[in-house]
Amino acid sequence: MSVDNDIYFKKVYILHYPRLKRFAQEYVLVEEDAENIVHDVFTELWERWDTFSSHNNLLAFLFLSTKNKCIDLLRKRIISHKAENKIMEEYVLTLRTNLQSLDVFNQNISNEEEIEQQITRAINSLPDKCREIFIKNKIEGKKQKEIAEELNISIKTVEAQMSIAYKKLRVELKDYIPLFVFLFI
Repeated sequence: MSVDNDIYFKKVYILHYPRLKRFAQEYVLVEEDAENIVHDVFTELWERWDTFSSHNNLLAFLFLSTKNKCIDLLRKRIISHKAENKIMEEYVLTLRTNLQSLDVFNQNISNEEEIEQQITRAINSLPDKCREIFIKNKIEGKKQKEIAEELNISIKTVEAQMSIAYKKLRVELKDYIPLFVFLFI
């Protein structure tokens, strides 16, 4: 860029920056966001300086670019807020579920014997091989590799059976989820 063009660019910047910033801030509301948008617009202008033949094209470019960048930012914010709201809804739902679970848990537990009976009944409802693997792992404390060697099966089979056991026990002990988590996970 020549010295004359450099001087002209600086004049354009000084002349239009405040107006463009106010324009952007009117839509994006946050001053820092407006400043960033206008800065990006002038950076693009600097990179494309040679393509502007007249001041009219330049002014149109500045306002259209600022408008488009405001739109982009607002769309991103809307999408971001929707995602945040969805996450928040799921979090609140999880908290409510946990609260209900704890309430039911308190109501369903009257003594140790009852808890033991519920757990025994749930474990006994597992298919034979699944129950055997689960007991070896969670009650006897054996590692999955040990169980696989002892039963002459693959570790993948042990993992699959444990997964089945967890799913079935979660259903069987649905009213005792806190207890299930405490004992088995």
